[in-house]
Amino acid sequence: MFKQIFGEKINKTRITPLTTKIIIIFAVFILVSNLASNYINLTYNRTGLIKFIRELLIRDLKEIYTICNTQYEIYQYNNDLQDSVVNIERNALGQFKNEKSVFLGIREDGSIIFQASKYPKSTRFSDQKTLSLMRENRKQGVLEGSLPFNFNGDAYFGLYKYHPKWEAYLLRGEEYNEFYAESTRIFQNISLIIIIITLFTAILGTVILNHITRFVRIITDRIMEMTRNQQLEIIDLKGATNDNITFLGMAFNSLSSTINNLLFIFRKFVNRDIAEKAYQERQVRLEGRELELAILFSDIKRFTFITETLGTDIIKLLNAHYDLTIKEIIKNNGVIGSIIGDALLAVYGVFNEDGANKSYQAVLSAFKIQEIAASLREKMRQKYEQIINEKGVLSEAEERVYQAVLIEVGVGIDGGNVFYGTIGSHERMTNTVIGDSVNSSSRLEGLTRIYNVPIIVSSYIKEEIDGSTPDHGLIFVELDTVLVKGKTVGAKIYWPIRRETYNANFELRNAIRNFSQALSLYYSGDWSKAHRIFREIPFAFAEIFKERTRAECPEEWDGIWRMASK
Repeated sequence: MFKQIFGEKINKTRITPLTTKIIIIFAVFILVSNLASNYINLTYNRTGLIKFIRELLIRDLKEIYTICNTQYEIYQYNNDLQDSVVNIERNALGQFKNEKSVFLGIREDGSIIFQASKYPKSTRFSDQKTLSLMRENRKQGVLEGSLPFNFNGDAYFGLYKYHPKWEAYLLRGEEYNEFYAESTRIFQNISLIIIIITLFTAILGTVILNHITRFVRIITDRIMEMTRNQQLEIIDLKGATNDNITFLGMAFNSLSSTINNLLFIFRKFVNRDIAEKAYQERQVRLEGRELELAILFSDIKRFTFITETLGTDIIKLLNAHYDLTIKEIIKNNGVIGSIIGDALLAVYGVFNEDGANKSYQAVLSAFKIQEIAASLREKMRQKYEQIINEKGVLSEAEERVYQAVLIEVGVGIDGGNVFYGTIGSHERMTNTVIGDSVNSSSRLEGLTRIYNVPIIVSSYIKEEIDGSTPDHGLIFVELDTVLVKGKTVGAKIYWPIRRETYNANFELRNAIRNFSQALSLYYSGDWSKAHRIFREIPFAFAEIFKERTRAECPEEWDGIWRMASK
């Protein structure tokens, strides 16, 4: 209820509901108009009251004037001034109906000869301005009239008449506030009633307006929620009336749908971090930063043969492969750096929301890539067997197509400091990653063809996983120490295997142990002994060493194999 009336805060700014503003404005207008009407009515009534009290004061003053004449005659007869004054004051008091009613007899010098009131007796009339006015009027021959005056600190409305025998101004007055008290009380009561009625109608109006404009609230609440979530959605307008508010909601839904479609398309062409930055900053700048990332490079083997065989159908095969591959990369917090035909570059470490090891995520993605390729090959084999069962034999062209769709993927992974950011121009820009680790991951992928393993990683990847990911469940098989073209320092390369695969395959486990033994002999220069062991290993990763160790060990052998090409 509080939110419906006073709204809620967004970024320290209170969003006031439209209905509340409407009700407040109308309530203020109603209050001002009603109170103004009441005040105007009071003013007119007071004008009438003044006329009425004037008539009463005239009557009272006439009676007092007559009494003053009578008492003056008595005073002339018995010469008892005090008795005449007391009688005049007593008769005047008998006419009074209010607490502050007053009758005064004021001489020219301001001394008071008569005072009929409930105030203490005063000897002088303090309102010199009023006294001067009465004197001035008398000089001009005006002996009576109405005027305001002050007495005992209060403001009065009064009538006066000069009495020549007593040589005094007879002044009869009523105090303003006391005289207006009843009309003021009526004004206050009516004003209170107006306020209560206005509040009641405001509450009732709020309820009615909230119902009528409920879809304004629904629309604004949903927009506020979208603002907090930074996600545009469709507003449910079921049950909305056919008015401009509903049309506004429909227009927003249309705009939201259009923007979501654009964002959906936008996210397909840019990485998540770029899309989020563009949404938050409302722009994409040409900028970059240095980050420590893990770089994964994958490449489809025999791609030239596949392209020549499939022609334009290669697109379907690539999409089938990439659709599954990219999903797995993104699941492991990977960011797609680029896709160039058969090659894919992904980086890890841009997002570190769950604190996962970037190198470990890259290796897990590599395993998934191999599983996806194996799954596609299995599907192709099943399709091949189905066709063989139906046709009995395939033509040479069909056999060639079958061989082409049996894709194999090599993956190389390295890591280190790289430049990650946006390059290009303001007209056309692209997200990229630049650094030695990028080139190295590509070369490691190339080595998978030489060493006949699906994945090769660098020492950086192995050491980061071993150092920060306990129980990672991986076995890193050291393959060789190589110096690729363009480098000056040799580097160890490793083949990662899942521990469960290693433990479950006795033949593989035994072969890897023998390979490690032979590799030590290979490093030390005893190639003949190494050759005998390599020759007994029935796995493809030993083939390259069988070829190398058939020859004599070079005289200047330092345990590093130098690659002649990239």
